[in-house]
Formats: sequence, structure tokens, C-alpha cells
Amino acid sequence: MADLLWDDVSSFFDPEAMGTLPDVCVPNASVADWQAVLDLVAEKGWKSHYTEGESVLPVPAAEAVLSRPADAECPNLRVWPADDVLAIFRFHADDEVDFDVDLRELQGQERLDAFCGFLREIGRRLGKPVLMYPEGDCGHPMLGFNVEEDRVVLLADPSRP
Repeated sequence: MADLLWDDVSSFFDPEAMGTLPDVCVPNASVADWQAVLDLVAEKGWKSHYTEGESVLPVPAAEAVLSRPADAECPNLRVWPADDVLAIFRFHADDEVDFDVDLRELQGQERLDAFCGFLREIGRRLGKPVLMYPEGDCGHPMLGFNVEEDRVVLLADPSRP
């Protein structure tokens, strides 16, 4: 059974209302959590590539990428957990695993199911919530993986995006 039904949450996936790139994060994270996400990507065999600036490089250990100098360019890890569904992880801080998704890629029940599955995989691996916020609004999550319920749940009213 689907965690969420498209007809119930489609307003949360409207790029015009929510911004094209909502913010997804795991708060209260650690370097070990970042490493667990990197390990999960490798174990699942999800297509990915890691970049620093214009250079595509092998994925380093989380500790190495998070201990780069403050003035270094922020690296990105692009992960495709499903065909045409891209998550871009940004290594801004060690205390929050954060990534963006493109709402234009997450249209319809099939893509919603793939996205929810991705959030579940991360949340289960870390044993922590994975929260999605409208682009630029990190105060009010719309939905997220709930550890106790072991599923993605609504955290806001979709009739008021």
C-alpha cells in the first residue's frame, strides 16, 4: 500500500506553489549519518556521481568531504533512486543531511511512490525522520518519514499549500 496517495498530496508537488526544488533534510545528523547515507547509495546500487566544482570524482568518506576548508566549493552528490528521479545531496554541514529534489520529476502516483520509498530507505537506515519543506521554508515541513510509523506521513494540510 502506498504511504501517500497522489490525489491527496498533489498540491505539495506543484512547482508553482512550492518552488521547484523543495528542501529535504534529516535534522540532528552526524558525520556517521552522512556516511550511512553514502553507504546506502552504494549498497542499493543507485546511479550516482559526486562532483566538486566541475570535477567528477569518486565518492570520498563523509568525514573527508565534511572536513574540507570553509572556503572550499560545496560538493554535490547526485543520486538517482529511480529512473528520472534525482536527489542532489549538498554537504553544507555535518549536523544535517540535506538534499533537493525537483518537483517536476515527481508527478503522479508512481513517482510519488518512488520518492516515498527513497525517504523510507534513508529514514530506516538512520533511524531518524526525513522531512520535506517548501523551497526556502525550513520552518514548516509538509511531509516526512516518521520513524515510529515506519512510513512517510503528512505533516501539514495539503489543502493549504
